[in-house]
Amino acid sequence: MSKPEDLFHALAETMPGVKASSMFGKPCLKSGTKAFACFFEGEMAFKLEGSAHADALSTPGARLFDPSRKGRPMKQWVQIPATHSALWEHFAALACRQLSE
Repeated sequence: MSKPEDLFHALAETMPGVKASSMFGKPCLKSGTKAFACFFEGEMAFKLEGSAHADALSTPGARLFDPSRKGRPMKQWVQIPATHSALWEHFAALACRQLSE
């Protein structure tokens, strides 16, 4: 199985128009100037809305993304654990697509 970091980099390399960048000092994926995914503590967080957000949050172990760890989660962002890294590509594609809607 690939390491979580390798999966993050693979997404940056294979998604058209996407580049690896930085957000909060953490690696992220951007389309243009907008971040839609962030690699954090070996997991991925995705900026999602509507049913995609609900689907992501229903993934076992998923939670709202709270990079400050101060109980102030970013409500549009869902953090998906590495145990479900097979879903990262799916949620990355949804999050990227939602940027242009």
